Amino acid sequence: MSEATATALVEAVQSAFGGMEKVGPKPLLSRVNLFLSEDDFDPIDEPRLIAAVLDADFNAPARRAAHIAIAQWDVADGPAWAEESAAGSHARRQKMYDLLKLSEPSRAEIDDAFPRQAALVDSVIVAEDWDPWYTPERQERDFYWKAYRGVLENKKWSPEAIAEVDASSSKIVSRLADPAAEEAYSSRGLVVGYVQSGKTANFTGMIAKSIDAGYRLIIVLTGTIELLRGQTQRRLDMELIGEENILGGHDKNDIEAIRDVDYAGTGDTDWLAGKFLRHGVNLAASKQIPSIKRLTTASGDYKALKQGLDTLDFRSASELTDVHKPVNHPDNLYGTNVRIAVVKKNKAVLTKLLSDLKNIHTRLDEIPVLVIDDEADQASVNTKNNKKKAPLTDEDKERTAINKLISDILKLMPRAQYVGYTATPFANVFVEPDDKIDIFPKDFIVRLKASPDYMGGTSFHDLEELPPGVQRTAANSNELAHVRNLKADAGEAEAEEIRGALDAFVLTGAIKLWRQAHDPDLSFRHHTMLVHEDVKQAAHTDLANLIKKVWFEAGYSSPEAKARLRALYENDFVPVHRARNGWGASLPDSFDDLGQYIGETVTKIMSDNSPVVVVNGSKESDYNAMDFTTKDFWRVMVGGAKLSRGFTVEGLTVTYFKRRAMAADTFMQMGRWFGYRPGYRDLVRLYIARDVVDNKNKSYDLYKAFTAMVEDEEAFRAQLDDFAELDPETGKPAMRPIDVPPLVFQQLPWLRPTAGNKMYNVELAFEGNPGKVKDFPLQPDRGSGAANAKHFELVAPWLDRREEPVVLNTDLGASYDARVVVVDAAEVASVLEKFEWAEGYSFAPTVNFIRRAVDEGKLEDFAVIFPELEIKGERTHDVAGRQVQILQRTRRSGRNGFSGSSARQRHAAEYIAGAAKATPGAGAEALRKPNRGSVLFTFADDYPTSPTTSESRPTSQIVGPADPKNVASLFSIAMPASTAALGRVGFRAKKQGVPLRQIIEVD
Repeated sequence: MSEATATALVEAVQSAFGGMEKVGPKPLLSRVNLFLSEDDFDPIDEPRLIAAVLDADFNAPARRAAHIAIAQWDVADGPAWAEESAAGSHARRQKMYDLLKLSEPSRAEIDDAFPRQAALVDSVIVAEDWDPWYTPERQERDFYWKAYRGVLENKKWSPEAIAEVDASSSKIVSRLADPAAEEAYSSRGLVVGYVQSGKTANFTGMIAKSIDAGYRLIIVLTGTIELLRGQTQRRLDMELIGEENILGGHDKNDIEAIRDVDYAGTGDTDWLAGKFLRHGVNLAASKQIPSIKRLTTASGDYKALKQGLDTLDFRSASELTDVHKPVNHPDNLYGTNVRIAVVKKNKAVLTKLLSDLKNIHTRLDEIPVLVIDDEADQASVNTKNNKKKAPLTDEDKERTAINKLISDILKLMPRAQYVGYTATPFANVFVEPDDKIDIFPKDFIVRLKASPDYMGGTSFHDLEELPPGVQRTAANSNELAHVRNLKADAGEAEAEEIRGALDAFVLTGAIKLWRQAHDPDLSFRHHTMLVHEDVKQAAHTDLANLIKKVWFEAGYSSPEAKARLRALYENDFVPVHRARNGWGASLPDSFDDLGQYIGETVTKIMSDNSPVVVVNGSKESDYNAMDFTTKDFWRVMVGGAKLSRGFTVEGLTVTYFKRRAMAADTFMQMGRWFGYRPGYRDLVRLYIARDVVDNKNKSYDLYKAFTAMVEDEEAFRAQLDDFAELDPETGKPAMRPIDVPPLVFQQLPWLRPTAGNKMYNVELAFEGNPGKVKDFPLQPDRGSGAANAKHFELVAPWLDRREEPVVLNTDLGASYDARVVVVDAAEVASVLEKFEWAEGYSFAPTVNFIRRAVDEGKLEDFAVIFPELEIKGERTHDVAGRQVQILQRTRRSGRNGFSGSSARQRHAAEYIAGAAKATPGAGAEALRKPNRGSVLFTFADDYPTSPTTSESRPTSQIVGPADPKNVASLFSIAMPASTAALGRVGFRAKKQGVPLRQIIEVD
């Protein structure tokens, strides 16, 4: 193929895929040949076309154009061409190939080159009266979205990641009200992501698309501290607003004219290097593309406009094409400029903005407004409990200051759309649903999933038990790979633990520099270590001084330090790297290859003559020394609230964490070690306290606390996925946003999902989880064993009625024997409601759900399963005349009850209950029937332990016949899939006087 032909082919492939992005796949070969024929080139065949598409260079233009289009089609939200195929499914990909008219060999090549990934945004709970206005035709206006997509492409985002931002931002914009609609409507929505998982990228894409769609006033609420506001402002300026809008029509080369312009006069290295987005269009002169007027700057929050009020007024600057028509009329809307304000959730700031909005000349019901509330669970939620007072109108209710100001803005602007973003949504779903001017997400809840590249809770914790006999290693245990324990309280032991973390910080910095020198695609501008131990500023100073002392005593140029780093490298980082295949990164053949890079790392960390920076907003803080924008930043950062709640700590590799909190959402927001770690995932280490003692001498294991929180949050998100489905009988959402508040779990008695003053409005009435096993392990402390004996007596009649053993298969190809008895659902409810539970836990919601399902004709009986496992050391005993297998299970340290059921048994139990799973054998098939649930029963050794007994006993302490007092009866329930139409949960208004512990379902 000649060079000219090859060039023409590349351009033809680019044009073909570019033209199909929005409309969907069309016959590819004929379109490419059509483009070639226009330039008098001979047609090509399919193999040559596929060879051009799958160029060996991953960044080749034709390959990238094809990859982006295919990734977008994979995850697009229900396009007409896809018919009924789900986003991210095999059926969607095959439908795509059918329309492209590709042969089987070509399909296989593309699948191999561009593997299909499940959609990361497929869970939307939406109100019933949603109007799908955001059609493909409306999406043809895409100037700002295309600009932002170009930014992501230049940042080397994968096509799959870009496609996900595209699909998810479109999904959210489509749930807003039509900005051009004649009738004004103010929607409320919530987007649930993960800590440090890319929520800012999502809402930046969403802002871009909302501007293209016609929203003309954008208000971004960024938390309560200036550090976060400034970070968000700069990112929006750099990646969305762009140079032309920042300069406001001034020539960038006119030094005098731009002296006071943001970034130009501050020596910002990214600005000087041309890294800010350039639109390449004179926006000030364009009538087709709106300019963006910034009402806030990188260095300044919103200030009262006074004489400059015209800046906010849409009718004062002759922007309208037809002054006789409203601003939101299509004849005016798309040529009208955009105003954007990035503001803190601060009373004085929001008061100024509200006052200015009240004083502009434009009719407020003509202005399409988008309010983005980042960290929406912080400060925005009303914590005033009006339930204690006489019935009040929404306007008369007492509100906290920020909540009132947000509500006032939303009430003032009839076309205002409120979208809250948060990783910890519990406070938001507890908002009073029927308060019409508050921020409850009445219109939609969108659940963003995390991409495979994200390191979140599931990357640091082991949420599934390993099979019996399998030892934990760095290959199968996230804890062993990434987590290092802190147990010292003070003195030399504490200094030694700090030195260990600092050693890891130096060593990982050297490995980063080595990788950067050996891989042109890697660049590590920032390298940080976060230290979070206390909320008090004085404690930050003391800790920073201790870290400095340990640093200088560590002597990183000495032979002793080199020996320590060598041992750390060979005993920690090499084994983890090998166990996880390095996550695509490499290591030098020998520690000695890191020699020069260790010295360079120490020099970079000491570039400001101190390895430590304190970031807490105090006068003594090195607040201004923490600068990710104008230079490389390699430091140890000590702080508290200023380094949590949405703030991104760039280059974070090592974390030293000893801070306790009493609310799960506050706790989880401190997890700054969550995030994307491209090129250094294997190097990330979390040093975390396992024995924090409070002033009452009570000990807390912070790692176990995070494990419990991760499990609770994953359960919450999993239910959002379930509830996003449509009811097959009615075609309406199985659950509306108003139904979500009860779906919050709490494992640790001392760790509430959110602050108590945000939880006054919810009471769980009933709960079920159709087709999925739910464990109920929160039994009371053993005490005298009376509860154990009572429980066994309740279950004994079922043991007597057990049938002969049947074989049940697991999802891993193994099998186990079980004896089963089918029991009427009403009898199951009657027996299980007599069980006793740990203080603060109520089984009543589950009993209520069972009885409601029976009344509705959705539940008839349960298959009660008693597994009989062949596991070494777990023996059969005579218990009150019945042969029972007693498992070696211990009560959870610091938490109520026992660990949950095994994944091996859950598979068959869920299949019997009607879940769509691979058939677990003939035994399960015979037991499966409509309206049948399953109960999985096991018995645990609850022999009274002595103070010297190890927490995890290697063998049972029960010998011979077992006293029922020493045997705990544990069960899990899978409600039948037929109960899905019941809505899964029910709730009622909380009665006055109900204690807090009864508000939340404890799992």
